[in-house]
Amino acid sequence: MPARLRPFLLAPLVLALAGCGEGTGDATGGTAADGAGLQLVASFYPLEYLLERVAGDRATVDTLTAPGVEPHEVELSPRSVGSLGSADLVVYESGMQPAVDDAVGHQAADHSFDVAPAADLLPLGESSDEHGTAASGHDDHDHGPLDPHFWLDPQRYGAVATALGERLAELDPQHAQAYAADAAALVEDLDALDGELAAGLASCEVREVVTTHDAFGYLGARYDLHMTGITGLSPESEPSPARLAEVAALVDRLGVSTIYAEPLLPRAIAETVAEETGAQVLTLDPADGLSSAGSDADYFDIMRTNLATLREGQRCS
Repeated sequence: MPARLRPFLLAPLVLALAGCGEGTGDATGGTAADGAGLQLVASFYPLEYLLERVAGDRATVDTLTAPGVEPHEVELSPRSVGSLGSADLVVYESGMQPAVDDAVGHQAADHSFDVAPAADLLPLGESSDEHGTAASGHDDHDHGPLDPHFWLDPQRYGAVATALGERLAELDPQHAQAYAADAAALVEDLDALDGELAAGLASCEVREVVTTHDAFGYLGARYDLHMTGITGLSPESEPSPARLAEVAALVDRLGVSTIYAEPLLPRAIAETVAEETGAQVLTLDPADGLSSAGSDADYFDIMRTNLATLREGQRCS
């Protein structure tokens, strides 16, 4: 049974800036209605989903990033920051959300769990820009910033699920076997998804994938796709005319027929390259946040929709 999600109390959100959604998250504090269970906080959706699956009904889960907010640029209200101090555990990924890193350091340094080590993050560019189109500001493969989007590789996501189950068992030994069992069940589901993705993307006519920003490197590394992000790692960056021309030339040279926009980012950048090259625009979801509070889709739904989209856009047989 999924963990109970308490209502998300939001300060006013401002969605502005060309190329980026920006918002303020508020996580509720206090205890569960029945006074029982762990009080857990996840920094953004992929970690929230892990907690729901692994903690089950033994915990209440809050999230710091509201649906519809681009997670890289989330801003936390004072209330949200203060609530971290009363949580039993705050689960986050260092380097993904600077505001969360700061808040955890001040309010939850002794009761937080950073998933980055378990994810075994790769340097940005290890699976991207295979054809010499590195975005401005990218460093060499072995020295660049780490790519935080590990959950797009189901195997890495499963490794984090296992580590999270172990951490929850330390926190709540009475239910250690249940956490281990729920983590194992999730890993089994992720293994099945991995097989679906591998089979579905094995025979694609076009292996180059052009996206709005560098969010899909792990997907590319896992399934032998060459990923090019137009704006680089930062989704709010505006590509220069030279960068747009460089990507357009790559699209023409490699026979790319699809540019992928993202649901939480403006489509203008993808549409600019598409108009220049005659490509179509489809939506590929990095699964870093839900698009709306009422969405019934979960991580697995998003990934299977991505598979269908990629099979169309990459002309897979």
